[in-house]
Amino acid sequence: MNKLSSSTTILASVQWFFFIFANTVVVPISIGDAFQLSSDQIIMTIRCSFFFTGVACIVQGLIGHRYPLLEGHSGMWWGLILSLCASAPSVGMTYTELGGSLALGIFLAGLITILIGTLNLVPLLQKIFTPMVMNVYLFLLAIQLILIFFKGMLDLKPNGTLDIPVSLFSIGLVILVSSISIKGKGIISNFAILIGMIVGWVFYVWLFPSSYSINSSAFHFSFFPWGKPQLQIGIVITACLAGIMNATNTIASLKASEKLHGVKAQSKQYRSSFTITGFFTCLGAVVGLVPYAPFTSTIGFLESTKLLSKRPFIISGGFFALLGLIPPLSSFFATLPVTVGNAVLFVAYLQLFGTALRSIQGYTFNSKAIYRIALPSLIGISLMNLSPQVFKSIPFYIRPLISNGLLMGILISILLERLIKWPKYE
Repeated sequence: MNKLSSSTTILASVQWFFFIFANTVVVPISIGDAFQLSSDQIIMTIRCSFFFTGVACIVQGLIGHRYPLLEGHSGMWWGLILSLCASAPSVGMTYTELGGSLALGIFLAGLITILIGTLNLVPLLQKIFTPMVMNVYLFLLAIQLILIFFKGMLDLKPNGTLDIPVSLFSIGLVILVSSISIKGKGIISNFAILIGMIVGWVFYVWLFPSSYSINSSAFHFSFFPWGKPQLQIGIVITACLAGIMNATNTIASLKASEKLHGVKAQSKQYRSSFTITGFFTCLGAVVGLVPYAPFTSTIGFLESTKLLSKRPFIISGGFFALLGLIPPLSSFFATLPVTVGNAVLFVAYLQLFGTALRSIQGYTFNSKAIYRIALPSLIGISLMNLSPQVFKSIPFYIRPLISNGLLMGILISILLERLIKWPKYE
């Protein structure tokens, strides 16, 4: 469906808006809390996040890869930064020291990403990140996101116990959105995500009234809110490596988009996409934002809605950028219950698992060849489910890499693809 009526375009734009919002708002809030930033600094990063994300989506859609793909804060980077923040006190590192080193590392990672695009190093990356590596990435990304959204929609208390009323509400919302998506006819099924967001928000506020709000009048801009740039070699090296690994987002997203839209991406689209992602990553380092990347998970959203037109995506990006410029709007939308967003996104990203399953069609797996996908995938999942306390004895500077199931799964897959000639075992 490439050409939409005016009314459908408006509704699709609103749905896109809520999808971008739900994937964005929780990131600067959680990072601000992890770095123990002041409320003024958190407000600044939220509004910068809204503005830059909206602009990044527009630029990518018009002159970058030119697909309707959310350009947002990378889940890989998000998990890595939170892990580093959790480990910093145990090694005697202050949040300012960690934040300053991360800011420098992220800026350098952004420059590396720009160089990949401008120097046309994409073919080299594609040799490293083979189709099987991308398949492993899709499986692990789908599982990582589902775990995040599942825990988020249950609204776990600080002691790890369930909030029963909220959990039951979230499960009911999942059932509602799933039922509309599966059993709904025509346009009703296409807008299941939007319906779930609005209905969930209204009923959550009614059932669980809260005084949570953001002061719309407070806005104090500052550069490097995490800490002034400084050199901690281990942190900077880890950040640069994560920046290279983050390239899997772009390659996997564009490959999946090619299949979904039936239009092969040209070399120029890959180069432009990397250059733009690197540019916004550098900007993000200056204002305290998690690095950017095309969201592979957008494919699941598009498959759920069946609305592939780019126009609603561009419109929603423009409106989302306005949130960062109009304080009352950003204050209002920032009150969307996180549990509602997580519950609806949980349903939307179930489609991403289907994308991962379809990606391995055509491969032959036997008792030997199965190691090709099972070993990196299952080790990655195992690491995702281990407590952070398990890795306390590992040196701090490699702990974020070793404990990250997604990164380790990708690295293991790359090694297996380079060291073993799998076709002879099929």
